Amino acid sequence: MLWQKGFCAAVALGLATAGTQAAAFESQTWRFGLEEIEGSVQYEYAARFAELMDEKTDGAVSVELYPYGQLGGLTDIYDAAQSGAIQLAFGSGFLGGTVPESQIFSLNFVLTDDEWTNTQILNSDEFLLSEDFQEAFRNRDLHPIAVVPEGWQVWSANQEIRTPEDMSGLAIRTMDNRLLRETYQAYGADPVTVEYGELYSALQLGQAEGNIQPVFAHEEMAFYEVQDYLIFANHAQFIATFMGNRDWWDSLDDDLKDVVHEARQELVEYIHDKQQELNTDRLETIKDEGSTEIVELTDEERQAFAERAEPVRDVFVDMVGDRGGRMLENLLELVEEHR
Repeated sequence: MLWQKGFCAAVALGLATAGTQAAAFESQTWRFGLEEIEGSVQYEYAARFAELMDEKTDGAVSVELYPYGQLGGLTDIYDAAQSGAIQLAFGSGFLGGTVPESQIFSLNFVLTDDEWTNTQILNSDEFLLSEDFQEAFRNRDLHPIAVVPEGWQVWSANQEIRTPEDMSGLAIRTMDNRLLRETYQAYGADPVTVEYGELYSALQLGQAEGNIQPVFAHEEMAFYEVQDYLIFANHAQFIATFMGNRDWWDSLDDDLKDVVHEARQELVEYIHDKQQELNTDRLETIKDEGSTEIVELTDEERQAFAERAEPVRDVFVDMVGDRGGRMLENLLELVEEHR
């Protein structure tokens, strides 16, 4: 069943009982690797998760946060989570090299136009707890805990983009993710891969001519300073998976797993509201600077891109196999039910 606004009765019951369970928890520290810097959506999520675990276990569980750069690059974070060097991590576009099926979140024009509906769908039992989604991660020594949409992906460039023809030959930076490359090649662009920490310089020097990020990332990393346009096509949301090391997760007792689930249930609505607040505030900051033009595509303009993106769904299935095909079919059915 999809989430509804406010806490469900099950969460309320969990809150009532968590205090009586707390005394049984052993003291332990969990390390949480983030793909983003302090002040980002991922940081806000992780910080609140740490607070909730501290509250619900009466201080027995401490969660240490490691923002981007402290554990190396993105693949270093995933490697650390797979090996058990850290217990928790976020994984997004780059995760496709480790969990190919996670590239389902890179598909364009699949979700609804409503962010709250998408957040509910992706964290529903029907999707998040489905056997195919769970096994896609668990077969790679990871365990998915929650799905975190961080806001609409927004294109940036030094030219106005309203049609696929406008994107022709554009050296747009994508994550190291084959599906993203296939998508932007379908739009006519020339995708290039640049490490996140090197992206500002690449845009400044013209090694990359365009960029794809949620608004808060464009602002906090100052990418907009070296790009003239922000283009809103609402083609996809930036989506991260909150995950843990599989063996570590399996070693937790059931009571502690229940507490983690209570925390992630509370965080569904919390982080949806927080990401909208962050993205709205950061967009105002960009607008106030006055050097970046905002472009919003019409429905007709979006449709031209959507038509080019649809065949990439077949590429996804060819890449990842039957499990990915079932995941996509399941997601499309859930989206259709809630449009």
